[in-house]
Amino acid sequence: MLVGVHEDFEGCVRAVQAKDARFDGWFYTAVLTTKIYCRPSCPVVPPKPRNMSFYPSAAAAQQAGFRACKRCRPDASPGSPLWNERADLVARAMRLIADGVVDTEGVQGLAARLGYSVRQVQRQVFAELGAGPLALARAQRAQTARTLIETTTLPMTELALAAGFGSIRTFNDTVREVFALSPTELRQRAKGKPSAAGALVLRLPYRKPLCPDNLFGHLVATGVPGVEEWRDGAYRRTLRLPHGHGVVALRPEDGHIACRLSLTDLRDLPAATSRCRRLLDLDADPVAVDDQLAADPLLAPLVAAAPGRRVPRTVDGAEFAVRAVLGQQVSTAAARTHAARLVVAHGEPIEDPEGGLTHLFPSPQALASLDPETLAMPRSRRRTLLALVEALTDGLDLGAGSDWGATRAALTALPGFGPWTVESIAMRALGDPDAFLPTDLGIKYAAETLGLGGQAAVVARSAAWRPWRAYATQHLWATGDHAINRMPAA
Repeated sequence: MLVGVHEDFEGCVRAVQAKDARFDGWFYTAVLTTKIYCRPSCPVVPPKPRNMSFYPSAAAAQQAGFRACKRCRPDASPGSPLWNERADLVARAMRLIADGVVDTEGVQGLAARLGYSVRQVQRQVFAELGAGPLALARAQRAQTARTLIETTTLPMTELALAAGFGSIRTFNDTVREVFALSPTELRQRAKGKPSAAGALVLRLPYRKPLCPDNLFGHLVATGVPGVEEWRDGAYRRTLRLPHGHGVVALRPEDGHIACRLSLTDLRDLPAATSRCRRLLDLDADPVAVDDQLAADPLLAPLVAAAPGRRVPRTVDGAEFAVRAVLGQQVSTAAARTHAARLVVAHGEPIEDPEGGLTHLFPSPQALASLDPETLAMPRSRRRTLLALVEALTDGLDLGAGSDWGATRAALTALPGFGPWTVESIAMRALGDPDAFLPTDLGIKYAAETLGLGGQAAVVARSAAWRPWRAYATQHLWATGDHAINRMPAA
């Protein structure tokens, strides 16, 4: 099933009858007799096919007058993997909407970031999602409201503002329309103990299988002191967000990632959640990825040994780009040392409610005042770092909605940016699933170990892995004995 999956009626019916969780987020099932919409894996008895209708988004189902199922909570499904696999206008728009851009900048701000007119953006998004950017953002606000209602003790007036609603009346009407319950009724139905204001405990769903070893192992092995840490079986880090900052703790569990968020401004909940999902690549379709990679006899044993490997990404594209430059031609330990010095000198101090984390990673604006003579690195790499910082402060976009091709070209034009640095940023910051690093030492080691041959032979063979070469990279790296391949002990 690919683009337009909701239009394949028979395929959708089969997925619903099989309660196939793999398709949660790909499409939504609306039941004509009950006026309720569900995820494909809803545990209730499937309706008769003649009573089913299918929509490409929760927002489209809501606009058609359907309410969210109280059992399967379709609004909390994993996102469609398409938005992180593609680089076209609609995919870029969906990543930005998930990051909260419509709420903070409006549809005009969304269009400006994408480089298109408002009309073009609205037309193309509606054609594929069945709803425009405002409706999609409204559906996201409804889900944010539900999360806050069920997990905090905030008064409803404060909660409505935190969820992005302009008035308590709009908040009440939207919640009733989407969930067929009032905000108070939703809170009364909630299970579990509510958190204190500013501290949220969430479950971030994913499609199985998931291999946490390389995902958390990589993040911890390369973590910057003061910004990241591993504690009690959870990866913790600081977050720079639109309205303030936050601290998140992420722990792998069966079927979900346990997420504990402390935010200085609850309006940042959608952005924080979206960035954590991107960091851990939770919207991927691991079955589709693994099936294609396993077709190669040399990769098949690696995939069988660790199905569901994800690509560890980042919560901040500019941060990762700076760290990629710091890591050029040095060990992981040396790169962490360089980054830690920048954090102490230029990072913004924060208070961690649980202790251990001390700073936000420096913003490009903070690094603009950097004295190159204070950097204990070769002069050529200083020049590369300063050129990157200047480009970032001048508007180079490494965020969720960036144009992968144009950004690669812009990075390549900077001094000291070779293929390894550009593709590392494309893989981790831009989220391109086909980014590939044939010059990487870990890839070279894997090629020798597996008998793949030299660099030219690896590149030629990798054509069969497209568009999943970033995932193939994770499997190839696993042939080496490195901390990035192992999740630390709890």
